[in-house]
This record gives sequence, structure tokens and C-alpha cells, in this order.
Amino acid sequence: MSELIKLDNEYKNWLAEVSKRFRQSQIKASLTVNEALTKFFWSIGKDLYDLKPRYEWGNSFYAKISKDLTESLPDVKSFSPRNLHYMYQFYMLYKEIMHQLDAKIDEYENLHQLDAKLFFLIPWGHTKLIIDRCRKNTLQALYYAKKSLDNNWSRAVLLNFIDSNLYEREGKAITNFKTTLPEIQGDLAQAITKDPYNFDFLTLSQRYNEKELKDALMDNITRFLLELGNGFAFVGREVRLVVGETEKFIDMLFYNIKLHCYVVLEVKINEFDSSYAGQLSSYVVAVNHQLKGQNDNPTIGLLVCKSLDKVEAQYALEATSQPIGISGYELYKLLPENFKGTLPSIEEIEAQLGENINV
Repeated sequence: MSELIKLDNEYKNWLAEVSKRFRQSQIKASLTVNEALTKFFWSIGKDLYDLKPRYEWGNSFYAKISKDLTESLPDVKSFSPRNLHYMYQFYMLYKEIMHQLDAKIDEYENLHQLDAKLFFLIPWGHTKLIIDRCRKNTLQALYYAKKSLDNNWSRAVLLNFIDSNLYEREGKAITNFKTTLPEIQGDLAQAITKDPYNFDFLTLSQRYNEKELKDALMDNITRFLLELGNGFAFVGREVRLVVGETEKFIDMLFYNIKLHCYVVLEVKINEFDSSYAGQLSSYVVAVNHQLKGQNDNPTIGLLVCKSLDKVEAQYALEATSQPIGISGYELYKLLPENFKGTLPSIEEIEAQLGENINV
């Protein structure tokens, strides 16, 4: 009996202490906006982790604490059972990483010496979305937290990239950057690639041609730039270069602010062919001669094909001295060929509306 009384007293003291802690976080939050409140939620998650084994409340665990905290802090809307469960999951998702990152475990080196506290800096709504989608995959969760912070992603943009599986696609293009670029620039260039690129924001007919694809990409340039990644600035399409007595037209030319270089992008609706790499190499050389400034880094080329044989692509890259990456693309929103023919014309719609009005 004395043990139960002791637990009840400890629990009451905890409720009082949480109220005090919340008021303190409110003061700090007025200065640091998100970080203080998120750290507060983290601390609640840790408390829930410690409390769970001590109280046999079963399925009513979160409901009980929600009721008691709401009574203690009646003006606060953050203590619903669902939100408390998120706080618990938040702590569980990242609790090991706090120590592991400090120890610089090799497993986390690909996060570029990630600040262990970056997940305190993104909005709570982002954190809940990451918890829902990444489950217990801490590396994946940290990746999206860092991307959200670095690129100032809205929740909608974050959801789009999680759904398109950016974590698995980024930096995965077949390239020769390690042998054609200085190490630091090569690593950065590799990081901006994807394989495959996701063009699911486009809607094309099943038998689309290359011009239709490029037109659709330009019509959706904002989404296209978002898919290419942070730092890309659009320079032009069908950029004309004169090489000797021959005109060359580059599909799309970009400038990458992070890499400080031009990026030549060629899009093909067919499977990769080694001749595409040769063509792209010549464009890269032409841009270096005619557009590259004294302070610009070497131009890189990106070739995006409908599909590719990775062995053939690797062989083609070894045959060129220009820095090139090769990727595929995915496109799911394809309309049947007779789709347009099945839609009513404007005249038919107006006639039908007229009939309905006259009835």
C-alpha cells in the first residue's frame, strides 16, 4: 500500500513539474519559436518512456495522463492522447542517436556529421509526419528532418518527397564524377543526382514523344526544379551553341548555385544508348568553352533516360573524360490514347447545360 501511495505522490509531483516546465518552455518559445516547445515534447516523451513500466494503466495509459495534464494545464491543447503518443514515439525514434552521433559511429557518416539536435528545429507537424512515414527507421527520419531544415520544406513538400522515396533515390545515379572531378566537387555533384527521377507530377498520353515530355517539364518548371533538387537555377531550353560550322541545341541548361557550375540536362524517352553519352559529352565541352566563366567550376552533364542497362552505362562513362551522370525516370500518370476523344467538347457541355436549364 505504501508503494502505491509513493507512486501516486511521485505522479502528482510529476504533473506539477510538467506544468512548471511547460510555462518555462512558453517563455523560451517566444524567443526561439519552435525549438523550445519541441524539446519540451521530447522531455515528455522521455517521461512517458520512464512512466510506462511503473503504471499498469494498459490501453488507458495515454488517456489517463491526457486527462490529468489537461486538468493541470486547462488552456493547453497539446496533451491529447494522440499527441502524447507522438511524443513517446518521438523520443523512441531518436533516443539512441543522441549517443551514437556523439560517438561518430560509421553508420551515420553519410549524414555529413549531422547535428544530433537538428530534429528539435523542424516544426512539430513535420516531426509527426516523419514519425508516421518513417516508422522506426532513425536514419531515414534524420535524413528527412535535415532536408526539411536545409531546404525550408513545407509539410506538403516533405510529404511529396517521402512518398516519392527520395531517401532511396538521392545520389544514386551512375556517374564518373570520382574520376573526372576534384573529390569535394565530385561528392557534391553525386549528391545532387537521383535515380530514378520522379516525373509523376506530369500527365501525358501513353504514346508521348520526346517533345511532349520536354514541353510538359517546362510547363511544370517549378515542380521540375523541386525534383532536380536545391540549388538549380533554370538558364534555358534549346540553348544554341555554334561549334565550328555546326549548330548544337542543348535540351535544358541549368546553373547549380551550390556547385558553382553549369549543368547540361538531356532527356530521352528511349532506353539508354552509348551514343547519348557521346552527344552529352560534346555539349559539356562546348559549354565549358563558350559559357563557363573564370570562376565557374567544370560543367557537368546529366542524362535522364526512360530506362538503362547499368553495365552499358558504366562502360559509356569510362569512355569519356567529361563528368556525366546517367539516370532513369519514372512516370505513372499516363492517359490512354483515346482519352481526349472520350471527353465532351465545350459545345456539348454548353448544350447539355442549356437542356438542364430549360427542363
